[in-house]
Amino acid sequence: MRVGLGYDSHRFESGRPLVLGGVTIEHELGLAGHSDADAIAHAVTDALLGAAGLGDIGRLFPPDDEQWRGADSIELLRQAAHRAAEQNYQVVNVDVTVVCEAPKIGPHADAMCERLAGALGIAPRLVSVKAKSNEGMGWIGRGEGIAALAVVLVDRVEG
Repeated sequence: MRVGLGYDSHRFESGRPLVLGGVTIEHELGLAGHSDADAIAHAVTDALLGAAGLGDIGRLFPPDDEQWRGADSIELLRQAAHRAAEQNYQVVNVDVTVVCEAPKIGPHADAMCERLAGALGIAPRLVSVKAKSNEGMGWIGRGEGIAALAVVLVDRVEG
């Protein structure tokens, strides 16, 4: 078994949809980024790639490559999961913590678990998404953006 840790953060930007964990959330601001800026999916992708020893999201999907502009981050996660499976790694479970002041994540957590699980080819019960406030401290506390941390456990299967 191997474990990977992922982190991602994006600042808020007007005029963009807010996509987190593959779910579009009603909010006055979206997240700035080259792709859809889904900080949760990016953190999970990095955690998975790290666990499988396959580098990181920036190496696999470079932000200066125009083919990834506006990309659906759930699809990027699906591609990373396929690469991990090619190396005989199977996802055991995923745990995500989102750090933000707004929006509320709880009402969307189950849908996020389903979208992430679908991309990973696992049951939604094996994915956990929860949120914490930064208690008004720092850039997150001032409402300037969102950060996400993810842990992915993989197991090597005979292939």
